Amino acid sequence: MLSIFHLACHVHSLAAARQFYGQLLGCQEGRSTDSWVDFDFFGHQLSLHLGPPFAVQHSGVVDNKKVPMPHFGVVLPMEQWQALASRLTEAGIQFVLEPQIRFQGQPGEQATMFFYDPSGNPLEIKGFVDFNAVYAK
Repeated sequence: MLSIFHLACHVHSLAAARQFYGQLLGCQEGRSTDSWVDFDFFGHQLSLHLGPPFAVQHSGVVDNKKVPMPHFGVVLPMEQWQALASRLTEAGIQFVLEPQIRFQGQPGEQATMFFYDPSGNPLEIKGFVDFNAVYAK
């Protein structure tokens, strides 16, 4: 079994988090209290606690466009990434970086998209046809 990554961060509203992560992203809800909720974030544990989200700066650069730092996300199989990109686009999500393919035809070819959750937490979701290429140079 692979390790499971755990991330805990703040959100303004558990109800909004449940709608976004549970309904829109399709993450299964786990344990919760009146001040936090856990989600199965594509096989990893995401704990969302009430409080002020972390400070974000647009200081990262992807394809000559500034992207939010820090950010978190996941790497998905390409078919799952494409389905999620379509679902987010249809839902009217405002992207920081529209769904696109990077490094096309090169080692490490990947799909990516950046967007925010309702509390302003930035996410990057990547897609790979071949997970052996995730660390390709």
